[in-house]
Amino acid sequence: MKSETKILIVDDEKNFRELLRAILKKRGYKADCAQNGLEAVRAMKSEEYDIVITDLMMDGMNGMDLIKYIKENKIKSRCIIITAYGSIENAVEAIKEGAFSYFIKSNNPQELIFEIEKIVEINKLSKENEMLRSQIYGFDAMLSTKSEKYSNVLKLAEKVASTDVNVLILGESGSGKEILTKYIHMKSSRRENVLVSVNCHALPETLIESELYGHEKGSFTGSEGMRKGRFESADGGTLFLDEIGDIPLVSQAKILRSIENKEIERIGSNEPIKVDFRLICATNRNISRDIAEKKFREDLYYRISTVTIEIPPLRERKEDLPLLIEFFMEQSSRELKKDIRHIDDNLMKVLLSYDYPGNIRELKNIIERLTVMAEDDSISLEDATQYNIFLDSNEYEKNSNLSLKEARTIAERKYIKEVLDKNDFNMEISAKTLQISSRQLYNKVKEYEINIKH
Repeated sequence: MKSETKILIVDDEKNFRELLRAILKKRGYKADCAQNGLEAVRAMKSEEYDIVITDLMMDGMNGMDLIKYIKENKIKSRCIIITAYGSIENAVEAIKEGAFSYFIKSNNPQELIFEIEKIVEINKLSKENEMLRSQIYGFDAMLSTKSEKYSNVLKLAEKVASTDVNVLILGESGSGKEILTKYIHMKSSRRENVLVSVNCHALPETLIESELYGHEKGSFTGSEGMRKGRFESADGGTLFLDEIGDIPLVSQAKILRSIENKEIERIGSNEPIKVDFRLICATNRNISRDIAEKKFREDLYYRISTVTIEIPPLRERKEDLPLLIEFFMEQSSRELKKDIRHIDDNLMKVLLSYDYPGNIRELKNIIERLTVMAEDDSISLEDATQYNIFLDSNEYEKNSNLSLKEARTIAERKYIKEVLDKNDFNMEISAKTLQISSRQLYNKVKEYEINIKH
């Protein structure tokens, strides 16, 4: 946490500020210096600081003025005032204006370190609380519904959560299978234990068994130590095998035995290990067709699907779009540090009428892109069309004025984005699917401005 804490020292005495910077750097903090208030303001415009340590008495913009500037501009930096012994009354006044505390120059520097450590701990707790609030709010927003179809899904999920039966969740890519898994886990008796998620599609075929079962030291080239697999890590909790339909047929028999016996062996060991986990699987594949084509074992299917829950695509629960749009807009504004307050009526009509073939994941991506492009506190349909936000939607693909090159570009960008989404933005696996090099894919991502944050 210390290395992440950025401190700005503002003092017109060069020797003092350089000495203080050396002390703080030795303690593991990142510290910059400014010789007056105006220089500090310039620094804060280009860098975010967790703590500002400022002298009270300086020519021009003094410490009090700097504190007022920080307060008026809603800058999140906490301030510590540096003062001489005779100016304690002024320091108290500065605290009333919003300073965190003060430090008398003639005192032991350790006192200042204590004040800094208090701020570091407060900031740490604030971030943890903010993250927790965000997760809870996000979870609630994603599960709030006015759709009868999705409401029935949640009711069924709550019923099965009270049991330990295996659950198979079906639904299109991006429809919220992982969110429903978290809901079942949080409603179950295992909620105090771990939820281990495995994206089976993103695992190379050669690594699947190592990831699931773990390995002993020296069991194969490069295995320098013992490693627990996902089955073992989920002991006492819930194991979520996402995209289980993509597991190679050769591995399915071994996985079936592990699920039936609740027992595994690490690679390189013959010693059985008992594991106790609740199993939830998900896939967007047509499992019945895969079984008929001998791509998925029928006995494994029956073992994992004691209860099957099918999530409706977003186009079948459009009643939930207003809440989801509002949630993703607030989330994007917070993460991108923008203050988006309004979506104009024309753009909202498009957002509410679009079918979202990529479901919730696509909606989230569209809102993020709109937020990035916004230049003030509102977003209009003109913004969306200017930056081709909806150019890959059905409505805009009807534009017959596109050149062949432009149409190819749209199709290529859309397909690359779909492959990245499918592979959880794993560049190597996506490049392999696209049959291009990772470097070529990286260049395409940059060229098409595809958001690879996940």
